[in-house]
Amino acid sequence: MIKAIMGKKLGMTQIFDENRRVVPVTVVEAGPCVVIQKKTVENDGYEAIKVGFGDIREKLVNKPKKGEFAKAGVVVRRHIKEFRLEDTSAYEVGSEIKAEIFAAGDKIDVSGISKGKGFAGVIKRWNFHRGPMSHGSKFHRAVGSMGASSDPSRTFKNKKMPGHMGNVNTTVLNLEVVRVIPEKNIILIKGGIPGPNKGLVVIRNAVKA
Repeated sequence: MIKAIMGKKLGMTQIFDENRRVVPVTVVEAGPCVVIQKKTVENDGYEAIKVGFGDIREKLVNKPKKGEFAKAGVVVRRHIKEFRLEDTSAYEVGSEIKAEIFAAGDKIDVSGISKGKGFAGVIKRWNFHRGPMSHGSKFHRAVGSMGASSDPSRTFKNKKMPGHMGNVNTTVLNLEVVRVIPEKNIILIKGGIPGPNKGLVVIRNAVKA
């Protein structure tokens, strides 16, 4: 069964496993997410649910979104996302998806918007090697050769160059759920996940587990 939930990254800490070894974990406040729409093959051509997550003042929500939540009969939420599922019969409009859908030992994929680094050079952005650091070289952290000059007299597409780094949707595969705290809607995930603290993340079953 495909499982998915939205959450908020709270930060990192460490816990001890049963062998008293330190395990670095990311703390995620996962849900509760409320189902605001069900999509079916008969009506929409595919199976999916649309869910909302996060508190927001109603005055900050535009009229189309207010109408969407009003139709479902639920309180407005800050984030809306659609999850494609094989079967939506287990969900009803207004029902909640909580952290307890996952359990310790589950393999998951986590997606989020990575931290923006601004304009970065090739050494930071692409791990290029620097030039010699002697005073006479005058080549330390520059890009280097762009390619042939006479033929084809242009720089090829996708050349690794300086530019905007980060602030893109990133997915980390095959992470492990270390612990779930249902009463607090907390999931502890082994290792790091994309995005800053308080950033929105999406947790799904691992596709390559």
